[in-house]
Amino acid sequence: MLFNSYEFIFLFLPLTLVGAIYLGRRREPWLVTAWLNAASLFFYGWWNPSYLWLIVASIAVNYLIGRRLLKDGAGLSEKKWTLAAGIAVNLTLLGYFKYANFFVENWRALAGSELQPVPIILPIAISFFTFTQIAYLVDAYRGEAQDNNFLRYSLFVTFFPHLIAGPIVHHRELIPQFARKGLCRFRTKAVAVGVTIFVIGLFKKVVLADGVAQYSTPVFEAARDGVVLSFIDAWGGALAYTFQLYFDFSGYSDMAIGLARMFNVRLPINFNSPYKAVNVIEFWRRWHMTLSRFFREYLYIPLGGNRRGIGRHYANLLGTMLLVGLWHGAGWTFIVWGGLHGVYLLINHAWRRLRQCMGQDLQRSSLYGRGMARLVTFAAVVIGWVFFRAEDCDVAMHMLHSMLGLNGLSLPEFFSGRIGMVEGWLLGQGIRFDGLFDSEIVDWDMGLKWLGILLLMSWYAPNTQELMRRFRPAINIYQAEVANSGWAWLSWKPTPVWALAGSILALWGILSLTQMSEFLYFRF
Repeated sequence: MLFNSYEFIFLFLPLTLVGAIYLGRRREPWLVTAWLNAASLFFYGWWNPSYLWLIVASIAVNYLIGRRLLKDGAGLSEKKWTLAAGIAVNLTLLGYFKYANFFVENWRALAGSELQPVPIILPIAISFFTFTQIAYLVDAYRGEAQDNNFLRYSLFVTFFPHLIAGPIVHHRELIPQFARKGLCRFRTKAVAVGVTIFVIGLFKKVVLADGVAQYSTPVFEAARDGVVLSFIDAWGGALAYTFQLYFDFSGYSDMAIGLARMFNVRLPINFNSPYKAVNVIEFWRRWHMTLSRFFREYLYIPLGGNRRGIGRHYANLLGTMLLVGLWHGAGWTFIVWGGLHGVYLLINHAWRRLRQCMGQDLQRSSLYGRGMARLVTFAAVVIGWVFFRAEDCDVAMHMLHSMLGLNGLSLPEFFSGRIGMVEGWLLGQGIRFDGLFDSEIVDWDMGLKWLGILLLMSWYAPNTQELMRRFRPAINIYQAEVANSGWAWLSWKPTPVWALAGSILALWGILSLTQMSEFLYFRF
């Protein structure tokens, strides 16, 4: 079931919310958690009921392992072996469903084996609920998890707003909220804030992300089919996907936070205007923030982080980012994407180290310097997204070949006759006016306007958390970045003007649901 579907918006959500509010009036948290558990499992089973056993079994096994880790009197050695076994069970499950055929195909290519891939349907959300539970087991081993109530633990894993595509939550962020007696008691302000955030997210997904998808898909399909793309064609398609993914994931993150807020629950922020980042380090503090937190706390830091010399520091960074790429998908394109961002981070850290050695203050920068840094970071991220989107590395290299201008420079035909004397000079330089999208595939004239508007929005517009921060709708992972954003004057208020604006966005979003599309992160 998709958040952007009629059955979710007009049936599942109202019925679940009304049921939770009714049970919440009885001040018995276990009734509400039981109801939300049932609703969340129904939500998950809507996609494929045959895989309900998988998530239920995963929850039961991890809960039992967690209880053993929390058991008084257990020795350190026993806890270590229990934790290792728990992590192994989770990674084995994830490895079979998500990576088995990837390794089979690569083994066949390397060894000439006749081993055949097996038909496996990837269970939706397996990466998310697996990592959520691994984090819980590690925290239980460290003695940081105390609550061992099964209903609360199950809801911590299955709570439908975050189940399918995150955020990846910590037990300390959700389980205490599920234990409150006021859970799901009707509060007008909470529902109003939640609905507003959900509507903003819906608009981002179905209007902005799905709207720009029509300009990215034909380009990558043409590259796959061997069509020689021009410079403008390749960059246009890459930028279109860059904004499609941005507003798709931003929309989902908003909708998840808004849904949880309707139930008086706060989820952690998972998306904070990453294209405003002025370096790749900052980008990963803003993009998929809870995934970055997971790998930092449970892999990068345990490996030694930056505490064991420069060489080990850089090796830890690169290894972590390769695994981040592999987490996103079983394919070499994702591994290359992760490795590329690992290299970006190495360069970023080396540059910062060099500046420090030169006596420069890393906290000071000029407006021009920040603008150039943002542009360079954005361009690097766009190049990385080419591998993220391409079906294989050959397609990605075909795109990059064109983006580097190696197939010549050309502009769409609609520029011809509209730029005066500049046209003659450009023709003299060998620049043509015959871009791919002058065909019937895409209206590139409108596409350029889309890209310009979305670029301005992603670089300069306030994000949802900045608009709604007065009501603290989510848990801030990096408090200062939202608190000092400078958009206080535009904060949301329960006024007629904001109600009208929200109604327009809601109507626009609902009328755009005629062609439902899944969120891109559902694939991971």
